[in-house]
Amino acid sequence: MENNIKSPQLPLLAASGLNKSFGGIQAVKNAEITVTKGSITGLIGPNGAGKTTLFNLLSNFIRPDQGKVIFDGEPIHHLQPFQIAQQGLIRTFQVARTLSRLSVLENMLLAAQKQTGENFWQVQFQNHLVTKEEKELKERAMVILESVGLEKKAHDYAGGLSGGQRKLLEMGRALMTNPKLILLDEPAAGVNPRLIDDICDRILKWNREDGLTFLIIEHNMDVIMSLCDRVWVLAEGQNLAVGTPTEIQNNSQVLEAYLGQ
Repeated sequence: MENNIKSPQLPLLAASGLNKSFGGIQAVKNAEITVTKGSITGLIGPNGAGKTTLFNLLSNFIRPDQGKVIFDGEPIHHLQPFQIAQQGLIRTFQVARTLSRLSVLENMLLAAQKQTGENFWQVQFQNHLVTKEEKELKERAMVILESVGLEKKAHDYAGGLSGGQRKLLEMGRALMTNPKLILLDEPAAGVNPRLIDDICDRILKWNREDGLTFLIIEHNMDVIMSLCDRVWVLAEGQNLAVGTPTEIQNNSQVLEAYLGQ
C-alpha cells in the first residue's frame, strides 16, 4: 500500500537554545524561533526585550554564547555575516544604512553579489563580460527601484532621501542580492505615516508574487497584525508566546507583558 503521508516541511530558518550576555546581563535567554518558507513572520516585544539582539545572533553580527541557527537546512552560526548573506539571509537595520555620497543607483549596484568585475583577471581578459553584466545589473536595479517607488531618485545622492525613502532603498538593496529570507528591523519606524502603507503593500507584493520570506521586528502593531502569518513574542530575552496575530492579540500574558494590560 502506497504511503501518501507527506513529511512536514522543514522551516527555512530555525534557531534554538540561543543565549547572549553582555557584561553579566543576559540579553537573550534560551531563545528559539522558526520561520516557514514563503511566510511573513513577526517578532514583537517591549523595549529591551532582546529583539534586535536576536536578529544580530541570527545573522551572526553578534556571536551567540550558546545555541544554533539552521538556515535552509544548513548550520550558519559558525559563518561570517557576509557568508550568511551569500547564503541568502539578508538583514536591514533600525536606522537604514546607506552610502550618502553615492547615488541611489550606485547604492543598489554595490549590493549585487559575486560580480564578474570583482575578479582582477576577469576584468583584464573578459572585459566584454564585465560590461555586459554591468548593463544587466543597471537594468535590474532600475526595475527594483521602480518597484520601491524610487526610480525618479536613481541619480540623486542617497544622503538626500527622507527616512522612509532610505528604508525603501535598503529594501531595494536587499532585493538586489536575490535573497531567500529578509530580516526587517522596524521597517515602519521613523517613517512618514503616508509611506507606511506603501511599505506594507510592497512587502505583501514581494511575498505573494515573488515568494520572498520575511521576518519582521516592528513596534507598530497595525503593521504586524496586517502583514504576518505568525507572530513570536519576546519578553526579557525569553520566548513568551507564539501564534497567529489573533491568538497573540487575545493572549493574556502578552497583554500583560507587552501591552501593559
